[in-house]
Amino acid sequence: MAGFLFSLDSEESLIDSINKGIYSTRLSAPNNVWRIHHEGTFADYCSMREGDNVYFFIDRKIYGIGTLRNINGDCKFLNYPNANLPTVQNYDEIQNQLLLDIGAESINLRFICTFIPYPVFFRNGIDMDEILSSSPNSFKILRAFWKLSFIKFSDEENQAFKNILLRRNIDAIDNPNNENTFETSFQEFHNLINERTANNNLYSLSIAPFLNTIVNENGSLKHEMAVEAAIIFQLTTNHQQTANIFGNWDYLTHQVIASPFKPIDYIDKMDIFGYRYIENQKPTLSNYLVIEIKRNTVNSQDVLQLMKYVDWVKNEYAFGDYGMIKAFIVGFEFTNDALAEFENIVERKFIYGVRPSVSATWNDVKLVRYSFNAQTNLLNFEIVAEING
Repeated sequence: MAGFLFSLDSEESLIDSINKGIYSTRLSAPNNVWRIHHEGTFADYCSMREGDNVYFFIDRKIYGIGTLRNINGDCKFLNYPNANLPTVQNYDEIQNQLLLDIGAESINLRFICTFIPYPVFFRNGIDMDEILSSSPNSFKILRAFWKLSFIKFSDEENQAFKNILLRRNIDAIDNPNNENTFETSFQEFHNLINERTANNNLYSLSIAPFLNTIVNENGSLKHEMAVEAAIIFQLTTNHQQTANIFGNWDYLTHQVIASPFKPIDYIDKMDIFGYRYIENQKPTLSNYLVIEIKRNTVNSQDVLQLMKYVDWVKNEYAFGDYGMIKAFIVGFEFTNDALAEFENIVERKFIYGVRPSVSATWNDVKLVRYSFNAQTNLLNFEIVAEING
């Protein structure tokens, strides 16, 4: 499964989160407006699925292991009704509706996720350097963990996390006690969530009212990150029209490194990245997903940028096989030059196989227009260009 690494500010926060089996990111909404970092956090929550692993980062050390757990069909919720609207609530008025109550600061805990020990949370945290050194080729996303509340990483990177944490805590696995594992009372707090969310969709994590606050008059959105969040939400909730355009994917994330490692501010990042397995043959992968997003107009240079990411995925993930990649560029409108030069820009020639080697042509790229649907408060998508054959 995928993994999530949550950054905490104190040992007290670590103990409290493990004890309750709940994690939440502090998100204030100044001037009643969602900003880009809010949308990015929302996208990360949308991508959470039961079974994904959980780790905590504090003072250079990483603690684990947990796993996300569904309660009434999901592992992430609004902490209180309408928490996905950028309005500031009165704590006294919503206190009895909170899923996670830490006092007056709870109004800034907009979204929560629920997890359980897997198999336990070890008190022995592993230094970041030791983790990176334990499997250098596996760690990609962790190396860019900077100025973020948390990050998501792939199955391979997640397994590398588990490997080193389990190896360094064999004694705690064989003989768990209060000195080598954290105590937890998660069931008590999960029971409360179960009671309040049963047959109650007021706590469902939804993009719908979220988008309604950041839409322009012409139907475009104010930030590209909001389009990212909408695509991830609509795909992970099996929104049929969205899946018909982009397909179904086992792993989805956003803002993934797509360049050689360099200072963080200059690293190129893919807007959305994903992959899927051959049916009933996990962990064998069948395809990779690459999506580049522009909130307004897409030009030919933007298509070239997408192809730069396609080439990166071909080299770093697909080992030279373009045929594994499905690529999309999403925008509100497209210039004539982007449409006219589309076919020439995206075509790639490559060779696969050995004795015999086979020459192949790849052009699996689609140009997709998005628009805000005022009836559903979601995004609609339509293909405006693709190459057939």
